[in-house]
Amino acid sequence: MKKYLLLLLTTFYFFSCKTSKDAVPTVTIEERNLDTLTISAPREVAPEELTEASNTQAPIPQTLPDYNESYPLTNDLIHTKLDLKFDWAAEKVIGTATLTLKPYFYPTQVLQLDAKGFEISKIQLLQPKNKVLDYTYENDILNIQLDKQYTRSEKYQVQIDYIAQPAATGGSDAITSNQGLFFINPRGEQPNKPQQIWTQGETEWNSRWFPTIDKPNERTTQEVFVTIEDRFTTLSNGLLVDSKKNNDGTKTDHWKLDQPHAPYLFMLAIGEFARVEDKWNDIIVDYYVEPEYQEDARAIFSNTTEMLTFFSDKLGLSYPWPKYSQVVVRDYVSGAMENTTAVIFGDFVQRKKQDLIDDNNEKIIAHEMFHHWFGDLVTCESWANLTMNEGFANYSEYLWLEHKYGRDEADYHMFNEWGDYINSTLSNVHPLIHFGYNDKEDMFDRHSYNKGGAVLHMLRAQVGDDAFWAALNLYLTEHQYTAVEAHDLRLAFEEVTGQDLNWFFNQWYFDEGHPQLFITHSYDDGVLSLTVSQDQDPENMRAIFKLPVAVDIYESADKVTRFEIVVDQRKQTFEFEVPSKPKLVNFDAEKVLLAERQEDKTDEELLFQYRHAPNFLDRFEAVIKLMNSESKEAKTLIQEAINDPFWFIRGTAFQQIDMESSEIDAAAIRRLAANDPHSEVRALAYEYLLELQDQDAAKICIQTIEQDSSFVVVASALELLSQIDAAKALRFAKDLESEDNSPLIGAISGIYAQSENLDYLDYFKQKRNDVNGYAAFSFYDNYFYLASNGDQKLMLSVIDELEMIGTNMTQSPWRRIAAARAINNFRNFFNEKNEDDSAKAAEWQNLVKELGEKLKMMKEKEENSELKGLYDQLQLSNG
Repeated sequence: MKKYLLLLLTTFYFFSCKTSKDAVPTVTIEERNLDTLTISAPREVAPEELTEASNTQAPIPQTLPDYNESYPLTNDLIHTKLDLKFDWAAEKVIGTATLTLKPYFYPTQVLQLDAKGFEISKIQLLQPKNKVLDYTYENDILNIQLDKQYTRSEKYQVQIDYIAQPAATGGSDAITSNQGLFFINPRGEQPNKPQQIWTQGETEWNSRWFPTIDKPNERTTQEVFVTIEDRFTTLSNGLLVDSKKNNDGTKTDHWKLDQPHAPYLFMLAIGEFARVEDKWNDIIVDYYVEPEYQEDARAIFSNTTEMLTFFSDKLGLSYPWPKYSQVVVRDYVSGAMENTTAVIFGDFVQRKKQDLIDDNNEKIIAHEMFHHWFGDLVTCESWANLTMNEGFANYSEYLWLEHKYGRDEADYHMFNEWGDYINSTLSNVHPLIHFGYNDKEDMFDRHSYNKGGAVLHMLRAQVGDDAFWAALNLYLTEHQYTAVEAHDLRLAFEEVTGQDLNWFFNQWYFDEGHPQLFITHSYDDGVLSLTVSQDQDPENMRAIFKLPVAVDIYESADKVTRFEIVVDQRKQTFEFEVPSKPKLVNFDAEKVLLAERQEDKTDEELLFQYRHAPNFLDRFEAVIKLMNSESKEAKTLIQEAINDPFWFIRGTAFQQIDMESSEIDAAAIRRLAANDPHSEVRALAYEYLLELQDQDAAKICIQTIEQDSSFVVVASALELLSQIDAAKALRFAKDLESEDNSPLIGAISGIYAQSENLDYLDYFKQKRNDVNGYAAFSFYDNYFYLASNGDQKLMLSVIDELEMIGTNMTQSPWRRIAAARAINNFRNFFNEKNEDDSAKAAEWQNLVKELGEKLKMMKEKEENSELKGLYDQLQLSNG
C-alpha cells in the first residue's frame, strides 16, 4: 500500500536544535587502544541524577500494557470460491461463497467468520455431507454450528448464500474509507464518469463483500466467478480460466489463483477498461487503463518488466506468481494496493506520456511490485508487524532508483524519507513493531513505511550487500506462503552472517525513536579527537543507541583513511593518530544512519567536502551550510554547484543566486533553461528569467514551447513569453488548449486572465475539473480575476461553480482548497467594492457576509482535517 516546483529539503539531517546544558561531572568508563585508534567513553552524570534516583520511585503499573496479539487461528481456510452478481442501482453484491476448511490444530465444532453488514439467506454443509447448518450472526461475526466436531485431519466445506451492501464506517489518513467494495457512478448519473466496481481489502475490509477469516495470518487459494454485463472488463487475482457469454447479455468470467494468500489481498475490478498486453519470462503482464489512455499505458507503467527482472535477480527468487496486472480506477481511497497479481492504482497515475516526463510513476510501481515478495508471498502475521510488508516495499523505491538512476537519486529519495519520518516523531513516537497501537489503521504511518525502509538500509550497510541479498533469499524461501514477524527476518540474517543481531533488532524494531547526535572534533599534536554525544530525550526515545559508523579522515584530496567505530555510549571521544591536521573528518561517511545530527564545520572544511567527499549528502550539506556564508570562496562554490552532476543540487544552488546582484549572467541562465538535462532545473531557470524580466529570452521561449518534451518547462517558457510578447504567447496558448497537463493549464489560464477577455471563461469551465496540484491555485485565482471583469450575475454564477467544487469530496483536495481560496478572493473583491461604491454599499456588504457564511459552511463540510486547517491558515472562513 502506498501513501507527493523544486523545493529545498528540510535540513534536519545536518541541523537540529541543541539545548544548552549546565556543566556536569563525567565518569570515565573505559579507555583502550586499538592500533592507532584510542577510544574513551565518558558518561555524563548530571547532579540531579545523584540524588533523584534515591528519592523518587516510578509508579507501580496496575495493569498490563496494551498488546494487540496475532489472531488465534481455530479453523484454517484452505480454499475460497465466490460466485458474484451485482445490483448496481442498489449497490449490492449478490453472492455465494463456498469455503473449504479444516481445524487448525484443536478439534472444533464451530466456524467463526467475518461478514460485515450481510443479509444471510442460507448456510449449508456441502462436504463431507449435505446439510443445512444453524448459525448466529451478531456484530459482523458469523458463528456457524457444524454438524459435528472436526479434527485437524478432516476437511469440511460450507456454502453461504448472502447479499452484501458495503458501507463505510470510517477510514484513516492512509485509507480514507473502509467500505471494502465500491460502486463508482453505479446508476450512470454522471455522464463523463465511467461506471466501475473495485475493492480495497486492507486491513480487514474484504469481509464487507464476502465472508472469510479476514486476518493477515490466514491463507487461502481462490477462484471467483463474476457475472456482469458483457460490455465490462473484469480483473481478479490469478488467471482468467474462461469467459462465458450468457443469453441475457451478460458474461461470466472465471478467475483462479492456485497459490495461497491472505484474504485482504483478494481483489476485483470491473469497468470499461482498455487492456494493453505485455509479457515477462512467459508470464502475463498487462495494464488496464481508461480507453483514452490506451496509447499511454506503457508509459504510465514504465519499466514494469525491467523491474520484474531486477527484483527477481537481486532476490535470487523469480517473481512467484502467474501474472502481473496493474489497473487504474476512479475515486480510489488510497494510493495503490498490492493485491496479489493485480495491483490497483488511483487515477493520479493515469496521465499522458508527456506529463510523465517530469513525474513518472516508477517509485509507486516498484513499491507495489516488491510487495509481491514482501507482503504477498510472506505476509506480516499481525498489523503490529506491518513494517514487514511496508518497510520492504518502501525500501524497494531506493533499490530501484539506485539501480536505474544511480546513488545520488537514491540517496536524495532516502533523505526525503528520513525527513518525513523525523517530522512525524514531533507528534508520535512508537516502536517499529508496535503491539500497543490504538487502532490497526494507525499502523499505516511514517514508522511502518519510512523508518522501516531506513532500518533496512542500515541493516544492508551493517552486513554488506552479498549477505543482505543472501539473507533475504533465505527469509523468502523458508517462509513463503506463511505469516512472518521481525524475528523471522533476524534469524535469517543471523544464519547467513553468523552474527548475533539481537542488538540491531532490539533497538531499531522493538524500541522506539532515533539518535540525535552532536559531533565535534579537534586536533592537537598528532591526535584527532572526535566526540559524539547522543542527546535524544530518554523519555521519548531510546536513551542510547549502538551505532557502527564509518569515519573517513582526509589528510589531503588523495589520501583518505577509513576507520570503523562503534558509538554505544551517551558521550564518547575517539582519538586517531594523524600526522597533520585533517582537511575533513567525515562522520558516517556512507550516510546511512537514521539520525538527526548537528556538526559544526568551517567554511574551509565544507569547501573541501563538496569537492572531494563522494556522496550526494556530502555535497548537499556543503551547499546548504555555505548558503549564508559571506566569504568569496563560498559564493564561488555556489556558482560551482550550479554545474553539479546531480539535478537537485544544481537547483538548490541555483536558488541561491542573488537576483539583486549586477553580476547575474542572464545568458548563462538562458543556457540552463534551454539545455539542462533535468526538466525541473530548466523550469526553475525560466522562473529566474521571469524575475529578471529578461527581454532577450523570447527566442529560447519559442524554441522551448515548440520543442521541449516537458510540459512543466513549456509552461514556464509560456509564462515568460507572455511578459515579453503577450500576443505571441496568446497564440501559443490557443494551440495548447487541448492539453490536460496541470502546470500548462495554469500557465494558459494566466495568459487568458491577463487578456481580460471574458470569452476565455469557457476555457476555465472546460478545465476546472482537470487542473491539479499547485497549479490549481493559480488556475482558480486566474478564474476569479477574469470573472471579476464581468457583471455581478456572471461573478455569482462562477462562485456557485466554485462552491460545488469546494464541497465535493470526490474532487481533488487541491481543487477543493483552491476553489475555496478563489471564493475568498471574491469576498475581498466585494469588500473593496463596498468601500469604493457608497451607493451600493449595502448590496456589497451583504455579498461579503454571504460569502463568509458560505466559506464557513464549506469548512464544516470538509472531511479532510488538514484542509480544515488550511481554511484557518489562509483565513478563508474568518469574518
